[in-house]
Amino acid sequence: MLPELLEGRLGLPVIAAPMFLASGPRLVIECCKAGVIAGFPALNQRTSEGLEQWLGEITSALAAQEQETGQAPAPFGVNLVVHPSNPRLQADLALCIKYKAPIVMTILGADARLVDAVHAYGGIVIHDVVNPKHARKAASAGVDGLIAVAAGAGGHGGSLSPFALVNEIRQFFDKTIILSGSISKGGDVAAAQMMGADLAYMGTRFLATRECQVTDAYKQMLIDATAMDIIYTPVVSGVPANFLARSLHLAGINPETDQKPAFDLGLELAGAEDDEEKKPWRDIWSAGQGVGSIRDLPTASELITRLKKEYLEAGQAQKIHLEALAV
Repeated sequence: MLPELLEGRLGLPVIAAPMFLASGPRLVIECCKAGVIAGFPALNQRTSEGLEQWLGEITSALAAQEQETGQAPAPFGVNLVVHPSNPRLQADLALCIKYKAPIVMTILGADARLVDAVHAYGGIVIHDVVNPKHARKAASAGVDGLIAVAAGAGGHGGSLSPFALVNEIRQFFDKTIILSGSISKGGDVAAAQMMGADLAYMGTRFLATRECQVTDAYKQMLIDATAMDIIYTPVVSGVPANFLARSLHLAGINPETDQKPAFDLGLELAGAEDDEEKKPWRDIWSAGQGVGSIRDLPTASELITRLKKEYLEAGQAQKIHLEALAV
């Protein structure tokens, strides 16, 4: 089930995930123009004043696209950290309200008051969960969608199979389910829908695009990596997350022997500050297990065109299988 806000505006049932220090206006705008929802973390701008500049840039560009083509682009989203360590939450939420951000993506806390504030201007709220317990709590807060973060997802991925996670959530949640975890191809998107999700959440694949604002070295490491190069470990911040093994090594972190987390969550949120210290996400690079499917660096538009083709081909292949079985 899709919210009314999304009807007729998607060229592909995909959300380009908001990635800390990686997603910026260029990536968001190009994805939305190509029919894919895209989000960015509010904290990618180091001040609320900077966030307002980005909101202005994105809303203006998408409004111009709609005026030029007569077709509404896919909506964008802003990721807010609902956690005591984020002193900017209220100021950033106020900006989302001012610019009527179509989608607010929340992590580290589901807040019914925030949901009500977004609903008041016509926006929707989707929330990250890694297990059914957290999903029930977010559902009770009135969110419009749940991002089921399954095993293999980049960043703070979960540990449950996508089959188990989606099936359990669907038993009590009849709104939008977005599946995250190792989704890199159009066929993966089709498979997510077949197992009961409405949309697919893709992060790592969009890291390796020309518009993504990570370093060339990071992008090359993604292209060179396979699933076996991903390590799921809590040693960076105390919260389990998937990282590229080589970036951990270059930062002097050994997941097999290190016991104490190298950073805390509050420091992670300050990861873009300029100093000589190694920081997670900026210098210690995350990725999901889907990296083995990444072998090039297209533009976002080129990638989405490819994903659409793969998605349609997967649907046609499934139709052929069903016909052969006389189902």
